[in-house]
Amino acid sequence: MTPIEKAKQQVEQAKARYQALLARQNAEERKLDTRRKVILGGLLIEAAGKDERFGRVIDELMKRITREHDHKAFKDWQKPEPDRS
Repeated sequence: MTPIEKAKQQVEQAKARYQALLARQNAEERKLDTRRKVILGGLLIEAAGKDERFGRVIDELMKRITREHDHKAFKDWQKPEPDRS
């Protein structure tokens, strides 16, 4: 193997490592974004069970769902209502 071929191979390997690192970083960022959404959603649902203002926010957000697939996730779901006793 010539020095040029060896250098080219090293460059290709470095590019592959770089791409793998980028993919890993992007996956971690998506995972963290999903985690944030789940946490905030859980907090909003919990708050709706204590304060009707948050229930109204959920109602407004539900109106913004446009994809049929997303609607199906809420088919039989009932948002919590504050205890009025």
